Amino acid sequence: MRLAPLVLLPLLAACATGPIGRPPEFTSEPDSAERFAMLSPGLPPEITASEPADASSLWSAGQRSLLGDRRAMRRGDILTVVIEIDESAEISNESSRSRRGSQRLGLPQLFGLPQRAQPDLPEGASLANAVELDSTSEASGDGSVRRQEELTLRVAATVTQVLPNGVLEIRGSQEVRVNFELRELRVTGLVRPEDISRRNEITYDKIASARISYGGRGQITDMQQPRYGQQMLDAVLPF
Repeated sequence: MRLAPLVLLPLLAACATGPIGRPPEFTSEPDSAERFAMLSPGLPPEITASEPADASSLWSAGQRSLLGDRRAMRRGDILTVVIEIDESAEISNESSRSRRGSQRLGLPQLFGLPQRAQPDLPEGASLANAVELDSTSEASGDGSVRRQEELTLRVAATVTQVLPNGVLEIRGSQEVRVNFELRELRVTGLVRPEDISRRNEITYDKIASARISYGGRGQITDMQQPRYGQQMLDAVLPF
C-alpha cells in the first residue's frame, strides 16, 4: 500500500498539460501539405511566346527574368500573408415590458349547487365569487457589447493546390519559441492570383474562407487556463 503514491506519480505527470522542466516541442510536420506541394511537380508554365527567347536577352518571358512576374501562381510557390486587424464594435440594447391582468368568476346560480353547498361551507365563506385571479408581470433588460481587437502579423504561406478556376489554395504556419512559451500562427484560405500584389503579398481581408489561428502553448498558457477538474465541474454543475 505504501507503493501506491509512487505508482500514481507517473500517471499524474502524464496528465500534465506540458513537459515538466522542458520547453514545449515544435510541431513535427514531415508530411505537411506545404512540403508535399513543394516536392510534387506543379502545373507546367504557360507559354506565351511563339518562339523561345534568347538566353542572353533581358526581355525573356521567364518568372526569374528582370521584368518577370514573381508572384505566386503555381503549386509550391510561396507568398506573404499580411494580417493587420484593427477593429472595434460597440452594441447597446435596452428593452422593457409590463403586463397586468385580472379575472373574476362567480357561481351564484349553478343548478342550485351553490345553495346546497352553502350550509357546509365555513362561516363567512360563499360561492358568489368562487374564483378570482390577479396577475402582474414586468420585465426589463439592458445589454451592452464592447470589443476592440488589434493584431499585426506576417507569415509566409505555400500554394498547396491550384483549383480548376485558377484560385489558389494556401496554407501557412509559423512557430516561435521564447524560453518556455511557444507562439503558433496558422493561416489557410483561398486566394485569387490577381489579388496578390507585385511584392508577392496579400492581406487577410482578400482571403476567402480564411482560417487564422494565433495562440501558444507553454508555462504561461497553462497558468492562464483553469485546471481539468474545474473545467469538468463547470460543465456538470447547473449553477
